Amino acid sequence: MIPMPDPSTRTVTLHIPNIQDCVAVEAPLELRFGGKPAVVLMRTPGHDDDLVCGFLFHEGIVQADDDIVSLDFEGDRCEIVLDVRHRPQIERGTFSNSSCGVCGKSSLESLKIDAPRVVSPIRIQRDVLQTLPRRLMEAQAGFTETGGLHATGYFDSQGNLLVLREDVGRHNAFDKCSGWALEQERLPLSEVVAMVSGRVSFELVQKAIRSGIPIVAAIGAPTSLAVDLAQEFGITLVGFLREAGFNCYTHAERLAD
Repeated sequence: MIPMPDPSTRTVTLHIPNIQDCVAVEAPLELRFGGKPAVVLMRTPGHDDDLVCGFLFHEGIVQADDDIVSLDFEGDRCEIVLDVRHRPQIERGTFSNSSCGVCGKSSLESLKIDAPRVVSPIRIQRDVLQTLPRRLMEAQAGFTETGGLHATGYFDSQGNLLVLREDVGRHNAFDKCSGWALEQERLPLSEVVAMVSGRVSFELVQKAIRSGIPIVAAIGAPTSLAVDLAQEFGITLVGFLREAGFNCYTHAERLAD
């Protein structure tokens, strides 16, 4: 039987017959409000404060860093205290798994996005955009070690990496980056390109809208709902990004020759 890893570690080395390998840790983090369990996030430990802040922001529970009075971590639990104006009525008593946080929503109505259309003057050179997969990979220490972690990186229009976070869940990695931005008081991120290591789902575009990110690029493919949502909310959506080229699905006017 494989022992449970220390909740503070993001990798664990397996020693079982004929196999010795380093794998990414997936472990639960229980969020509590007023001592009452609210939701469980399956995540890779590390930057848990960013994860919780980003999750609360993307869920519309908080709007700014000072809405969060305190985050008290103890093992695999986080007790959250919010400003009295932002104490949520948590109805989500379900698990958010590491591949699709939307699956925990309780109704179709809850999928609607209460956010403005993304407006930004940012433009990025196509040749700079095509360097982002390499720059992302070079910063992915956890993926290099395990081959099992997704990543999200926020870049400026010159291709400089602002922040990178890794996690077994692609949506968790995005939450961690926006949680960092929330704590740094950088939101909205109107001058940022978000680069993700896998495919682009509806939920990732939804998170980009909440964070005000005008360009989302991915190594993988977008889904049909991701394309529709990006078009509706003014986001430039790029898929299959490689040094040799890419597909732009929406709002190509932000890409300069």
